[in-house]
This record gives sequence, C-alpha cells and structure tokens, in this order.
Amino acid sequence: MTKAINIISFDVPFPANYGGVIDVYYKLVWLKKVGVKVHLHCFTYGREASKELEALCEKVYYYPRKTGTLSFLSSLPYNVKSRQSVELEKNLLSNDFPILFEVLHTCYLLNDKRFKDRKKIYRHSNIEHEYYAELSKSERNIFKKVYLRIESRKLKKFEPVIDFADVILAVNDNDANYFKQHYPKVKTLYLPSFHANEEVKIKSGKGNYVLYHGNLSISENYESAVWLIRNVFCESNQKIIIAGLNAPVFLKNIISEYKNIELVENPSQQKMGELIENAHTHCLHTFQGTGLKLKLLNVLFTGRFVICNKEMIKGTQLGNGDKDATYIADKPLFIKGLIEDLSRSEITNEIKEERKKSLEIYFNQVNIEKLLEVI
Repeated sequence: MTKAINIISFDVPFPANYGGVIDVYYKLVWLKKVGVKVHLHCFTYGREASKELEALCEKVYYYPRKTGTLSFLSSLPYNVKSRQSVELEKNLLSNDFPILFEVLHTCYLLNDKRFKDRKKIYRHSNIEHEYYAELSKSERNIFKKVYLRIESRKLKKFEPVIDFADVILAVNDNDANYFKQHYPKVKTLYLPSFHANEEVKIKSGKGNYVLYHGNLSISENYESAVWLIRNVFCESNQKIIIAGLNAPVFLKNIISEYKNIELVENPSQQKMGELIENAHTHCLHTFQGTGLKLKLLNVLFTGRFVICNKEMIKGTQLGNGDKDATYIADKPLFIKGLIEDLSRSEITNEIKEERKKSLEIYFNQVNIEKLLEVI
C-alpha cells in the first residue's frame, strides 16, 4: 500500500531560511527519502512557487492568503482567517490521506465535519497565544503591539480546535506536557523539529569572535540583541558579531556605539553557515521559552562553544557544560565570565563525542521513524 499524506503549510517552505519553514522543508526531504508521497498545500504571501518543492512532493498546491481589513476584523485569529480557502477544501476532499496541519494558523478545517473520519495531525511550533503575548511585550511599534495583543486573545480562544486532532506533535517537551494537560483526549507525542544537519560537524581548535544571530526584524530577537549588547557585549574584550535579517535602524544605531561589535546584515545562507562554523563562542538568548529554537539546534550541530539562557533551552534535554561545551547562564556577570574563560579553551575530540551523544534525540533519522509511526 502506498503511503501518502496531505501537509498544509502556513507558508511556502522554500527557501528554508527561517524557523518554522525549516521544520516543514526538512520534513518533506525526509518523507521523500522514506517513500511517502506528499501532497503539499502552501499559503503564499511574498514567496514564489518552488521547483525544489515540486521535486520533493507528489503534488504542490498554492493558495493566496486573504490578507487585509476583513480578515483582521474577523472573530477568528487573523493568521487563521487569512488562510481560509475553498480550493484547499476541494483538494483535501479529493483524497482520503491523513492531513498534517502545520501550526495553529492552518487549523481552520480541523473541526470540519467533512473530515471527521480522516486522520488529522496537528504539528505544534509554539503555544501561539503565549508566543504572541510575549512578542507584544517587546514590540516597539504601537500598532504592531496592539495587533499582537488582539491576536494573542483570538488564538487562545481558537486553540481548543486542537481537540479535533487525532495526534499532537510537539517540538518541545514542556509544550508536550501543556497539551497533555489541556487536551488529554488527544494523543501527544514529543517530536523535535526537522533541520538541515545530518551529522555533528564542529571545527576543532579556536575561533576569534563571539556570535549572536537571528532574524533581527522580530522583536523577540532584537530585544535579546539589545539586552546582550547593553549588559554583556559592551564590556567584552572579545570581538562580537551580530548577524541576521533586516536589522531595525535603532539596533544599527546601538551597535554603532561600540567598536568591538560588528553587524553583518542579511548574510546569504552560505555566509551565515560560515559565521556559525568559525565563531569561537555562540551567545543565544531569548525571553520566550516556547517551541524549539532551530538556531539553537543549528549551532549545536555545527558550532563550537555555546552559551544560552534557561529560556532558550526550556523543554529540551540540552546543556552539559564542560562535557559538550554547552553552558547555561542567565546573569550578565556569569555570561561575561564564561565568554572570557572560553576564549582560552579549545574544542577537543572528546567534546565532539559528548555533543553527538547529547543530540541523539534530534537526529532526523530518528525522528522520521517516529513520524512514520504516526502516519
């Protein structure tokens, strides 16, 4: 019997250059490797149709998002309302394959009676109402701040649609416990995100700079960058690089105040990979502990020393200190001390082996088997 599945993606998942679409894209890669025929349904807003996706999937469908005032004024979350599509309904009804809903934004049809006998899988990325509430706290644009607060309330009201799923796939152990508590009738499994790395590749020896990176247009990331600059990097003797997409003007101005801090804006994927591999120490910080931070996984598979705060590794089983060169620190003084101490250390073969052991549950080869059992 041929294995096949419908996947509804909130965005076109190629290029795989930000958190959510990375999980979707590499899931497609691995489903192709194990012979599952994917019918991919993508909502578009700014991304083009992709030959790369068509090579991975049995069929790819594209649906425009219905953005604008009418979607915003709906009682449904804007991110859900703008992803309603009659064409999607028709295409899903044309087969009887399981349906994988990628994040809450795509779940409008989850409680539709026409799909009550279909296997329905909800893929969690964040506890969305918590995520939007936290974004609203750090957002500096007053209009965006109000939107995020409203969207958070709507997402919380909409979330119980998850009760109509057969399985919840949570990317984070803590969030899996949240779903087990709030939706006990639905089977919840912990399934870490799929990602680009197939093996642990850490350079030996030393680098000569500290790196912080992320999508700098998102308040979660630019607020962490500002916090690190003001509390840690400003007094460091080390060269600091901050890299990422679309840094806001105020962040550029703050960075320009310090001679030891350099901004690398909008690096190519190749350049970003080189920055991560060649850095001596990675500083990863977030004020939000939901989901699984894919940049953390990427750094652990390819970077040397890693310092992260508790929120960054919340719900993971990571952070072994000297064993695998992954350190947890929240207070500025402690982070500063680690940066200076680690500048004198080198990556050894023993550290590489320990890092491999700590990442065993995050290998795609392991997690595709778990996904196949669900399908």
